Amino acid sequence: MKALVFGTRPQAWTAPVSDNPLVHNLAASPCALLDVPDAVPLRPDWYVIRPILTGICGSDSKQILLDFEGDQDSAMSGLCSFPQVLGHEVVAEVVAAGPQAKGFELGQRVVLNPWLSCGPRGISPPCPACGMGDYSLCWSFTAGEISTGIHTGTSSDATGGYAELMPAHSSMLFAVPDAVDDAHTILADPFAVSLHSITRHPPPPGGRVLVWGAGALGSAAVAILRALYPEVEVAVVARFDAQAALAHQLGAAVVFRLGSQLDLVEQLAQWSGGVLVPTMDALGGLPMCHPGGIDVVYDTIAKPETLEVAVRVLKARGTLVKSGVHAPGRWEWSPLYFKEISLVGSNAFGIEEVEGVRQHGLEHYLDLVVGGRVDLSGLVTHTFGLTDWRTAFFTIADQEHTGAIKVAIDPSC
Repeated sequence: MKALVFGTRPQAWTAPVSDNPLVHNLAASPCALLDVPDAVPLRPDWYVIRPILTGICGSDSKQILLDFEGDQDSAMSGLCSFPQVLGHEVVAEVVAAGPQAKGFELGQRVVLNPWLSCGPRGISPPCPACGMGDYSLCWSFTAGEISTGIHTGTSSDATGGYAELMPAHSSMLFAVPDAVDDAHTILADPFAVSLHSITRHPPPPGGRVLVWGAGALGSAAVAILRALYPEVEVAVVARFDAQAALAHQLGAAVVFRLGSQLDLVEQLAQWSGGVLVPTMDALGGLPMCHPGGIDVVYDTIAKPETLEVAVRVLKARGTLVKSGVHAPGRWEWSPLYFKEISLVGSNAFGIEEVEGVRQHGLEHYLDLVVGGRVDLSGLVTHTFGLTDWRTAFFTIADQEHTGAIKVAIDPSC
């Protein structure tokens, strides 16, 4: 089968003339489209599925675009194995079953829950995290017969959706209703990521929140807030024109464009009613709001400069939810302790409670779409064949000019 392999000799490519460092990184990325053995069930209760469409996650693009300068000492480096076939936002068709695989029929359309937790690894009894439905916090990512990896695409065994075939355990699959098309189905994963962030750290009734970033996670967050917390006022910081337009379409009350940190602090203070306290002129630092006017910031970017602004505009004892993944860096965090702000991480998804119903985050998404409460039309902006993978990632690297938000791969071409 054809598969896009990361951790191999780079595939030859001449980068377009550009001063964008990500474009040049793409030319040097240790990635190539190769012929590899067909996927097989990794254990007797696994299936083989044929990806129909695979979304490009921000973590995938950062990896292939080598956008992780300063992150060489990541504590998570021991939770993956190489070489890898990336791609974990997958809608697929079931094409083969192991002798003990149960729950799905050949030809059935499914969406992938990518976590390589206790169930897929055959670990019994399950660890405490899996027992609670917190699959992204599983204790067994390095255990069992399957190679190390937290989810599909980070394990050399559990290859991902940038391929013509891939393996998946029965617990990693959910049936897709006929009413949900492929382009909407691949958004289940990023939607569930933002659902986890928001339902675990909800805004107060009638509050104000800021969603930082208007890519897939940020757009999904706006849709979730509008559907589940309609009385909450939502602001968004968007970098590109296409993102800003979609944020308005999804119901953001106001969209701020990415500018200087000072401009953003001042604009957010004016919107939220925060009172600015300037720093001494000689110090030249960013002012902060005290009192602040924003209850929760959902940061889907998590760069030092976004975290700095967030703690300055939040209320005392407000919450900064970090779901974005970016290389570390210094940031000035004195408002964090002064205003007693809660800085919390939010890692992917599992079993979530929405309006009194506990089920998997992917299932909540499908239910909300079928019920007409969530519509992420317009979020998938580009689709490319697997053979055109370089163009797909170039489109992401050059978002300012391409208007890309969510880019997808069709592995059949």
